[in-house]
Amino acid sequence: MQGDRNKILVDSIKRLLRRGAISHLLNIVDKTHAADLSAVFPSLSLSDQHKLFEMIKDTEQKGVLFSELEEDIFLNFVEGMELDEIVEILESMPTDDVADLIGRLPDEMSDTILEKMKKEGSEEVEGLLRYDDDTAGGIMIPDFIALREDTTTKRAIESLQKEHQDVEMPFYLYVVDEYGKLTGVSSLRQLVVVPPETMLKDFMTTDVFSVQTDMDQEEVAKIVARYDILAVPVVDETNRLVGIVTVDDVIDIFRQEATEDMLKMAGVGEEFIETKSVFKSIRTRIPWLFASCIGGIIASFIIGYFQASLSKMAYLAAFIPIIMGMGGNIGIQSSTITVRGLATGRLHIRDIWSVLYKQLAVGCILGIVYGLLIGAVAQIQYNMVMLAISVAIAVSCSMTMAALSGTLVPMVLARINIDPAVASGPFVTTAIDIISVSFYFIIATALLGI
Repeated sequence: MQGDRNKILVDSIKRLLRRGAISHLLNIVDKTHAADLSAVFPSLSLSDQHKLFEMIKDTEQKGVLFSELEEDIFLNFVEGMELDEIVEILESMPTDDVADLIGRLPDEMSDTILEKMKKEGSEEVEGLLRYDDDTAGGIMIPDFIALREDTTTKRAIESLQKEHQDVEMPFYLYVVDEYGKLTGVSSLRQLVVVPPETMLKDFMTTDVFSVQTDMDQEEVAKIVARYDILAVPVVDETNRLVGIVTVDDVIDIFRQEATEDMLKMAGVGEEFIETKSVFKSIRTRIPWLFASCIGGIIASFIIGYFQASLSKMAYLAAFIPIIMGMGGNIGIQSSTITVRGLATGRLHIRDIWSVLYKQLAVGCILGIVYGLLIGAVAQIQYNMVMLAISVAIAVSCSMTMAALSGTLVPMVLARINIDPAVASGPFVTTAIDIISVSFYFIIATALLGI
């Protein structure tokens, strides 16, 4: 449904731009959220992008558009903008989003923008740029509500009304000691139901879920999701509160990580093809395709080794595609389940034996079922019992080993701290092709006596 809506929006804006129907375009832009407008930009020329951008009147909406654009599109777009206009837009955005965008820019341009920004805002952004992009420190917001333990409820409410009106996540009030170290948290609901002279330390929750600045963003997202909180506080190595990660950033993290995993499993890198140049796409895919190529060459050598058997019984070749295909399919299924389970925390390395046993059992049962089915087809087609038995056993063995490989390889890579997403696609399917062909010909030559 959303995809159809975006397509209609893209087609409408492109048609109106061709016709120069400015009044209609202004009407659409006024009624469309900037996040939806960002979906139109990849389909427009650079000049049309700037025309559309200039029709957005609200500076904050321009900031939303900036944060939603893909990196390559954003970099090309801002090249043609005045620095003062860029600075004005960035100053209207949340600090964490500003740090993310400035981190994409060339060093000279980012330094100039930071110099032009207001001192307080630029200092906060520079503070975030010290951390890696994919850590809690890199995605946190340094703008939060934190009050001392001895603050009364009355004073806390007054502080919210006077000093913290523009805080992005006002639902939690964090409590710190005299050194700024996190000691507790209170919700707004708790704050308004206790007597006015009650101090925060008397009713705050001391069991606070917090993360350190160097924690990986994916682990941060898992904590927010696991405990159903709207934000998680970020502390440094001394437990001093330095920022918060909000649920909207967590949603972006899950979307980003899931996309990266899917693209890695397909062997095409971490970015969509429309955000890459042709040569970058080629450079990304060459290593993965080379792995598949090597696997195919090895499989061809195996088939060549059994060429004498094939020349005597050419009908053996008829079942090679289906045996390799069934093994490849179940291997990819097992690999996908394992990689996603590891990514979401549902599977752990310590569970390797129970996971292997389960997938091995699944592969074995499915292999027997489809082995009998394909063996029956072989018997009906060629009326040769030993051929049917050979095909049935080969399918069963292929699917069993494929399920095992598709589970074992990601688990082993995760164990040695290599991203398990890279295990899928070329590596698993290549291994399965080699195993399937080998098993098939060894079994067939043994049973058929050739």
